Amino acid sequence: MLLHQSSGRWRLGLALSLLTVFLWGILPIALTVTLQVLDVYTVTWFRFLLSFGLLGVYLTSRQQLPFIKVNKKGSNAEGKAFLNFSFSLNDLPSQIGLLAIATVFLGLNYLFYLQGLAQTSPATAQVLIQLAPVLMGLGAIAVFKERYNLQQWAGLGVLTLGFVLFFHEQLRTLIASPNRYLTGSALLVIAAAVWAVYALAQKQLLQKLPSSSIMLIIYGMCALMFSPFITPQPILTLTPLHLGMLLFCGLNTLIGYGAFAESLAHWEASKVSAVLATTPIVTLSSVWAVSFFTPTLLAPEQISFLAVLGAILVVLGSIAIALGKKQ
Repeated sequence: MLLHQSSGRWRLGLALSLLTVFLWGILPIALTVTLQVLDVYTVTWFRFLLSFGLLGVYLTSRQQLPFIKVNKKGSNAEGKAFLNFSFSLNDLPSQIGLLAIATVFLGLNYLFYLQGLAQTSPATAQVLIQLAPVLMGLGAIAVFKERYNLQQWAGLGVLTLGFVLFFHEQLRTLIASPNRYLTGSALLVIAAAVWAVYALAQKQLLQKLPSSSIMLIIYGMCALMFSPFITPQPILTLTPLHLGMLLFCGLNTLIGYGAFAESLAHWEASKVSAVLATTPIVTLSSVWAVSFFTPTLLAPEQISFLAVLGAILVVLGSIAIALGKKQ
């Protein structure tokens, strides 16, 4: 089976990765506020449904709705169904299988992450969810034969040290209060693992499908998956603040995952994962800003000198990984 190769437009891939970092960095704040009034199933369903609807409208306006061209072996006849790009009959089962894997594992990631966030905090959630890009990067090395050189391995070491320093206080809280955080932390670790599986399946799907088609199908199927478990009535009675946060979560899903999916088309998955590793810096900065201006909405985070030093090391390590040349 042919493996997906990046387009080589690394500047575009970097820009899209940074957009994803910003959107995912501020997302936990909006989710924390939204979970004050809605359950995790309804929030997840709404995010997928809104993203599916808006992306469907956009692709329809550009006449880019997906369809399948199935090429029969030894024949010029084509049967049209549902995805754009041509498949041989031998390719079709593997693509459908990858789509199923990506759909199920992304849906599980959303569910486990929200459950974990509801039982911990934005800071703790971002500490543990950083296992996701690390696992994605290691998976890319194993599956897509991407390689780190010495500079990149050193960068990974610096990045790891930076995270340890940056989240020193949060990790101490996690260890000191196991009864409060144990279940939520376990769910976040699972969320990170299933996200890495989704990301690698998404990467391989780009071999045959455009990112917009992949995400449209995943959004629609995930919305269907969560439909039996939702309680939509409270949405009609939300305050403007909570409704705005819910809409933002949906738009964040559409734009954030769209940018992430497209970044994988232009840049190596291991390097995308290095940039995504800086997301907690955006989260902690955002939590500080929100708690400063609206202290009743979120509790303030205490950022020490070690945390500032850790943030610098995280940025330096990410740059070393992202700019390292392939062996």
